[in-house]
Amino acid sequence: MTAVHYEDMRNKVALVTGAASGIGEACARQFAAQGCRLLLMDRDEERLHGLSQALGAIAAPGSVTDEATVSAAVDSCLRHFGGLDYAVNSAGVAGAPAAIAETTLDAWQEVININLTGVFLCLKHQLRVMQAAGSGAIVNIASGAGVIATPHLSPYCASKHGVLGLTRTAAMELATGGVRINAVLPGSTQTPMLEASLQQGPQLEKMILASIPCGRMGSAEEIAAAALWLCSSQASYVNGHSLVVDGGTLCR
Repeated sequence: MTAVHYEDMRNKVALVTGAASGIGEACARQFAAQGCRLLLMDRDEERLHGLSQALGAIAAPGSVTDEATVSAAVDSCLRHFGGLDYAVNSAGVAGAPAAIAETTLDAWQEVININLTGVFLCLKHQLRVMQAAGSGAIVNIASGAGVIATPHLSPYCASKHGVLGLTRTAAMELATGGVRINAVLPGSTQTPMLEASLQQGPQLEKMILASIPCGRMGSAEEIAAAALWLCSSQASYVNGHSLVVDGGTLCR
């Protein structure tokens, strides 16, 4: 990909969750390339510290499901950098495939807690800082599963529908407060989470590719580029939007 430079992002402060791999890692690298000062969150402490060291970022290991951890991470941005300009909420899990009638409550709650409650907690504490400052931009990483049915992944599908509801509600609440909140809806993207799903067999990959009009999966860097743009001043009139980045899959 050809790098795009947003001069106004230099020295701004960005917080990225789920930063140790996949889309979150790609976001962290692209914000760092813009000259942002970074705080990175992930529950994979080893990978998080390695990436943070490479990017000169502050590492905040822990789960987005723990409110105290999320609050402390946001407070750490204030303490080290004096504020928070951008946030990308990328932490998420897919969960094991199962029909609704066979989905356990524990399996349901794990996915909902990370994908939906985690985004709520992040928004809650990011917004308390941005609202006080009167500026900021947040991008929630949702999914194409947030607007269509996804059989055998009901917790994931429900959680991503919920993320879009949270995104739009937050955007409306902060519409006159100088803070923008948007979502990116990736299609099938080459990440460790998808790679794990593909271990089910070669037929699944063929089915996925057949569903994508452009004939290929997306890269984490392509999704991160969309999140970066939404945070930039180039998207200053974009608010409450669900930006689909899926190679045309939802056109079908």
